[in-house]
Amino acid sequence: MLSTIFNPFATRGTVSEIVELRIYPIKSCRGIKTDRTALTRQGLDLDRRWMFVDEKKHEFITIRRKPQMTCIDTAISADGQDLTISIRDTDKSVKVPTRPTVQWLEANTKLQQVDIWGHQTDGHEYSDEINSVFTEFFGEKVSLIYKGPTPRICGGNGAAKFLGREESVNFPDVLPVQIASQSSLQELNSRLTKKGQDTLTVERFRPNIIIKGDVPWSEDSWKAVRINGSSSLLGSIVGGNGNALDIDVVARCARCQVPNVDPDTGVKHKKEPWDTLMSYRRVDGGAKYKPCFGMLCCPRNEGEIAVGMRFEVLETTDKHFYQTGF
Repeated sequence: MLSTIFNPFATRGTVSEIVELRIYPIKSCRGIKTDRTALTRQGLDLDRRWMFVDEKKHEFITIRRKPQMTCIDTAISADGQDLTISIRDTDKSVKVPTRPTVQWLEANTKLQQVDIWGHQTDGHEYSDEINSVFTEFFGEKVSLIYKGPTPRICGGNGAAKFLGREESVNFPDVLPVQIASQSSLQELNSRLTKKGQDTLTVERFRPNIIIKGDVPWSEDSWKAVRINGSSSLLGSIVGGNGNALDIDVVARCARCQVPNVDPDTGVKHKKEPWDTLMSYRRVDGGAKYKPCFGMLCCPRNEGEIAVGMRFEVLETTDKHFYQTGF
């Protein structure tokens, strides 16, 4: 049965601010905290543009299967031109361009069909010279993949029949952007500490945009939000080349046990925070057997985004219902 714990709806016009921005260049690997970046229709710039696949089926690999993937670190060069991928506590690393030219891709990769959640999309498979480092780490032959040119059209709650327009995504599980609330994480941590557990960082949930928040879990009812205003980093700015950044909040994020994995060690806890979340965060009728944390979103437009920017709830709803599939 779904949790019957009261879950307060946000009020239209609720205002908060962005306190963190995070990108995860490679699906399921360690992410990067940034003070400013670009929000695109496909998500934050460079977020999940890469992923690993196995040799047999060219099927995507995640923390669900290989928790130690959190020990693969990523870093972007100061000029933004290179992505360095390193294996923590070793001297093993590789460097690839963040925005490879057609010529570079033709010389160093092969375009392949890859499988993500049972659906095919295209991706550039890197050479054995690059992949050998990761094959040793994984203990099986794997390939690093850079998203190919064919759009991966959003499904589930992001499908055109629900959203009213067609959007595409790189290699996130489902939708381009996840927004999380700091106040909700604090509420969860208060429950964990009462059980004698350590507090968690928001990185466990791998969100892109983290806001300060007001009432814990009020994000459950967001339908549309807007980002603009002043930032201490950028001065007086607005997103989208002078326009506000408007974002459709299309679904709650139904959770697996990935948050049980400590991002610092790659060790998976047998129970937490899964057990605690299951006790009171089964709040979506479309995901009856999974707890929810964070909200999945599709941007309507593009522009610069930074920590400190104003975050406003434009619309709310009590009709969220998680839709599976692509």
